[in-house]
Amino acid sequence: MKYLIAFATLAATASQVSAICPGFNYAIGNQIVLGGGYSRWNVYDDSCNVADGLTTNGNPCDQGIFGCSPPPILFDRYTSTVTGLIYACRPDPNSGVCGSDVISVCCRNDGN
Repeated sequence: MKYLIAFATLAATASQVSAICPGFNYAIGNQIVLGGGYSRWNVYDDSCNVADGLTTNGNPCDQGIFGCSPPPILFDRYTSTVTGLIYACRPDPNSGVCGSDVISVCCRNDGN
């Protein structure tokens, strides 16, 4: 019984620390509607901490932090407002969820 409890605890802990985008630097969540015409997109690190993001009542593709693909529109680039580094982004089947925010794309530094 002691071993079963220890194993269950270990398994739960391991699932909590797994990366939300394995092999990537950052993850971008889906649109969060704030009301009054404003929306927010969070940029998460591997621990689901909000590392950056954008709140706007405009087109997120025109704000400078995100680059967008042709339709169907996805964020294909993220420029850190903290460091200025540019990250290439794409959907990844191994991406996860931060709280209730489902990850839309994963981003990796492209060397710029």
